Amino acid sequence: MSEETEDPPIVPARDVPDQSTPEAYDGGAGDTGISDAGAGDTDASIGESFARLYHDARVYAGAEADRQKLRARIVAAGVRDAAILGTVALTLLFAALVALLVGLILTLAPTLTPLGATGAVLGVTLLIALVLLLLAKARVDRMRKAVRG
Repeated sequence: MSEETEDPPIVPARDVPDQSTPEAYDGGAGDTGISDAGAGDTDASIGESFARLYHDARVYAGAEADRQKLRARIVAAGVRDAAILGTVALTLLFAALVALLVGLILTLAPTLTPLGATGAVLGVTLLIALVLLLLAKARVDRMRKAVRG
C-alpha cells in the first residue's frame, strides 16, 4: 500500500506590527510575530526575529544615548549654576572683608590716629595672610611627599 503523505500547507507568517515606537510595542504580551505554521516558515521567522531584534536594539541604543545626553545637560546646568553662585558668594565675601577692614580703621582712628589705625589693620591683615600662606605651603609639601612615595 502506498500511503500518501501530504505536506502541511504553507502558511505565510503573520504580519509583524511596527515596533519602532514604545506605544506600538506591547512588551511581549501579545503577538510576537513568530509563526508556528511549520518548518518552512522557521527560517523566515528566525530572520524576522533577528531583524526585529536588531531594530529594537538600535531604537534602545538611540533612546539610551538621548537619556545620557539629557543627564549630561542636567549636570552641566548644575555645574554652571553652582559656579555662578559660588563666584557671587566669593565676591560678596571679599566685599564684606573690605567693609570689615574699613570699619576697623574707622573704629581705631580716634584711638591710634587714622594713619596708625590703617597701619595696625594692614599689619594684622598681612600677618594673618602670611600664616595662611605658610599653612597652605605645608599642606602642599605634605601632599608632594605622599605622592612621591
